[in-house]
Amino acid sequence: MYIEKKIEEKVTFLFERSQKNMGDALGITFEHIERDKLSASMPVNESTRQPYGLLHGGASVALAETLASVGALVNIDTERKTAVGLEINANHIRSVRDGKVIGTAKPLHRGAQTHVWEIKIRTEDDKLVCVSRCTMAIIDKR
Repeated sequence: MYIEKKIEEKVTFLFERSQKNMGDALGITFEHIERDKLSASMPVNESTRQPYGLLHGGASVALAETLASVGALVNIDTERKTAVGLEINANHIRSVRDGKVIGTAKPLHRGAQTHVWEIKIRTEDDKLVCVSRCTMAIIDKR
């Protein structure tokens, strides 16, 4: 995994302290983390398929929001603030039956109170599967 040097400590802390979560259940693996671009892969298997054998749209949305959440966290002061999902949408473009998909997230807006992230999910051979936009609320820690 590539992690931008300036944020390596923050990312290490984030992943080391996290408990088992949906990302673990879905097999999401981060591959690249920078302030301006993140990517993660997810297998298309029994954990991520719907009953007809295709990648579940909800799994794609979970990958997208996971990327946006971590993207927001590496861009804020996590001593004082945290990021929570406010809104997400997704357009499912292509079905996938096996292999893995790779999501890439880039910020469209990084404000003091909200971030907007665009996430594109593609097959291993670079075919577009899903396009998502996720708005994260940046709130004070309690």
